[in-house]
Amino acid sequence: MTEQTREGGCQCGAIRYRITGEAAFAAVCHCAMCRRAHAAPSVAWAMFEESQVRFVADRPKTYASSAEAQRGFCPACGTQICFTASFIPGLIDIAIGSLDQPETLSPTLHYWDSRRLPWVHIGDDWPRFPELPPVG
Repeated sequence: MTEQTREGGCQCGAIRYRITGEAAFAAVCHCAMCRRAHAAPSVAWAMFEESQVRFVADRPKTYASSAEAQRGFCPACGTQICFTASFIPGLIDIAIGSLDQPETLSPTLHYWDSRRLPWVHIGDDWPRFPELPPVG
């Protein structure tokens, strides 16, 4: 059996990555920092072990969005690519929208739903967590 491989990158093509294996989970985040970083009402992320993700072209530049978290983005075009944090050691979130085939990886839950904008209504029956979901 062949292991799942996904590829993606930024809008301009400077940042490219390859992911091997399945995501721990995929989710829609409604926190204020994700909204601000992506200039969007919510962000779809897929979480992987850092060892599963390999940057094959340039690496993202990072920005410390808080004392615990780093956000990776393309310094040329600004595309948000990834998120790492001390509270999820060894894990990396990849922005699903940066995948070459984002339709192949669907979120299954919402987190930070307590911060969801009141006019955002995504029609699904996925579990909703007021803050972070249990990891592991």
